[in-house]
Amino acid sequence: MTGTSELTMLQAVNEALHVEMARDERVVVLGEDVARNGGVFRATEGLFEKFGEDRVVDMPLAEGAIVGSAVGLAMAGLVPVAEIQFLGFSYQAMHQIAGQVARLRYRSRGRFEPAITIRSPFGGGVRTPELHSDSMEGQLANMAGLKLVAPATAADAKGLLAASIRDPDPVVFLEPLRGYRGIRGEVPDGDHVVPLGEARLAREGDDVVVIAWSYQVELACRVADALADDGLSVAVLDLRSLVPLDLAAIAGVVDRCGRAVVVEEAVQTGGFAGEVVATIVEECFWSLEAPVVRVSGYDVPYPVGQLEDAYVPDEARIAAAVRRVLEVA
Repeated sequence: MTGTSELTMLQAVNEALHVEMARDERVVVLGEDVARNGGVFRATEGLFEKFGEDRVVDMPLAEGAIVGSAVGLAMAGLVPVAEIQFLGFSYQAMHQIAGQVARLRYRSRGRFEPAITIRSPFGGGVRTPELHSDSMEGQLANMAGLKLVAPATAADAKGLLAASIRDPDPVVFLEPLRGYRGIRGEVPDGDHVVPLGEARLAREGDDVVVIAWSYQVELACRVADALADDGLSVAVLDLRSLVPLDLAAIAGVVDRCGRAVVVEEAVQTGGFAGEVVATIVEECFWSLEAPVVRVSGYDVPYPVGQLEDAYVPDEARIAAAVRRVLEVA
């Protein structure tokens, strides 16, 4: 029987990379400082020493070159795992992500299998400089051909990353900056795979459901636990995958609760929360007892560190949204 170890999310990501590279010699890792330095956060620590310079490659400070190289490696039959040091830097690689990665299978009529995983940390709470904390899920989800994954627990970080690397389609794998060392839990040892496209009910509840992903699931669970002391039954649904989206899980919990709050860190206009709200309206309209409420970042560029706490959704804003949706008769 497989045991477990208590790991941070960062350690879980690192373990997944070790397991997948040992399992499949086609897996290669590339990015800025991922080899000799072990990554800016040490997510790739130990890979260079174990697997060598042919499979763990330091790339220049050029995100377009990193992702473009991953395309070429995939076309050659390898399984590249490319790291973009911070998700906001991927603006410099959008011509490759949208124009090449997402379309490779389609434009080659199935000749090439784009088994590419792009890993990148994102999200607020750690006082980063400009372009380091941007949440771009909405933009990425709009690129047909990409899968989009955002774990909220250490165990899921390992299991979903393994599933992403093994998936024959391209996956953008989003890792919360605050969760790297701020989230820890029991993680299965050895081989561990969590299927893409299956949401997780993080908290049971009947009055209202909070739907979230990545680090906002952690905050939503804290809110649910706190409001339970006031007699409120708050469910929390962790989407895990944004693309593919678990429609059945969303419909099931919204039908039961009749009220929903959707939480994201991205700016509200064009954010993925709007897609979730539209899905709820399409699938669960006759079950709704109140309008769906969104809790998002604001429609401004991500602010400097001193203003971050006023921008990123927190427990108080989530709790206020829950109480507001419950007040609607």
